Amino acid sequence: MLKIAWSPVYKYELPEGHRFPMAKYELLPEQLLYEGTVTDEHFFHPQLLEEEVALLTHTTDWWARMNAVQLTPQEIRAIGFPINERFVQRGRHISRGTLECALHALEFGCAMNIAGGTHHAFANRGEGFCCFNDQAVAANYLLNNQLASKILIVDLDVHQGNGTASIFLNEPRVFTFSMHGEKNYPLRKEQSDLDIGLPDGMDDAAYLKVLGNTLPRLLDEVQPDFVFFQSGVDILESDKLGRLAVSRAGCRERDRMVFQHCKNNRLPVVASMGGGYSPRISDIVEAHANTFRVAQEIFF
Repeated sequence: MLKIAWSPVYKYELPEGHRFPMAKYELLPEQLLYEGTVTDEHFFHPQLLEEEVALLTHTTDWWARMNAVQLTPQEIRAIGFPINERFVQRGRHISRGTLECALHALEFGCAMNIAGGTHHAFANRGEGFCCFNDQAVAANYLLNNQLASKILIVDLDVHQGNGTASIFLNEPRVFTFSMHGEKNYPLRKEQSDLDIGLPDGMDDAAYLKVLGNTLPRLLDEVQPDFVFFQSGVDILESDKLGRLAVSRAGCRERDRMVFQHCKNNRLPVVASMGGGYSPRISDIVEAHANTFRVAQEIFF
């Protein structure tokens, strides 16, 4: 069964006019339920991330100051959200959700988080709407508990997974692959194990060709036994922050490619949703829903 992490705290109240589309965290599960892709039994509500698990990834100082809501104005600006206790709790539920998804994926082959993909969170700081790095937390948990020995992180959000790259820079058991807009945020890129910078305006055919030429080779060379997939839909042509020109059908084919390769290679995979900033919320929800539809089709 496809297990999906979701919690009401995923939808965080933001000041009016904020550009981050929080409504998607409520609308996406509603859409999946309405159309019959999933039922209530597919969803689980993750617990709070525990300190001892968080500290496998994040520094003691960052963890303590985040939980005490004691950040500097500069740190708050870098994250881009108003910081309060509810925001911190949200981040802890999201990270724990991806961790629990990893355990479900070991059993069922695939699991998904309605939120997550918080790849701009570093070990000692947050950036770009991210405070704790959910996929890094889950990867380190698997490694620490000998549940995986080699992990591949496939980050296909339009923005480079800079926090993830930094966290695993000197960790040979985790291979970080980020395929992102070359001229997009962050201005200063970190060093992933493999970075592919894409030009503005790249369309479906060119995008899928690059991914199709890269992913099978990586699976052969890295030989992972677990995969995390950051499935941001900000690659869409409609996305106001993305600068690429991928259609919704192209984005769906991207998801199919990743899931099919994992299925063919018997690799458990966890997908976190990542970014999506199209002006119409329906475009965001439909693109994210496609990720769940494809996963359900291929694995179940």
